[in-house]
Amino acid sequence: MATSVFIDKEDIPNDDKLASVLGKTISVYNGIIEFLKNEYEDIKPEWKHYGKNSGWILKVFLKKRNLFFLFPCDGYFKISFVFGTKAIAEIEKSSLPETLKTELRNARQYAEGKGIQLTVKKQTDLKLIKNLLKIKIEN
Repeated sequence: MATSVFIDKEDIPNDDKLASVLGKTISVYNGIIEFLKNEYEDIKPEWKHYGKNSGWILKVFLKKRNLFFLFPCDGYFKISFVFGTKAIAEIEKSSLPETLKTELRNARQYAEGKGIQLTVKKQTDLKLIKNLLKIKIEN
């Protein structure tokens, strides 16, 4: 599991701290949240502390459904998704990058599905993330 730059359990992250750490990639995060709010409305980001090794991780829900985990890093972030069987089938049929499909095929199987993690460092990553979110939510 990736680790967050926010390690101190007593120092709960907020929007200002997140923006400061992510730098330019805050616009990608904001784009994700804006997309979700416009398309699906009931979005709930929630900070959770996963211990001294992982630190604070942002978990984003649609109603009570977990959509993704966001791991803040210095100047970028990592985003993790878990896809069920139907979503994986849709990803396989999609025009998403073959490298992503291969990573998903090779991912470990859990009860909830298979997980992948993306490193987000540029604005162009937003389109891929939106596509993955649509597939996850609709399947």
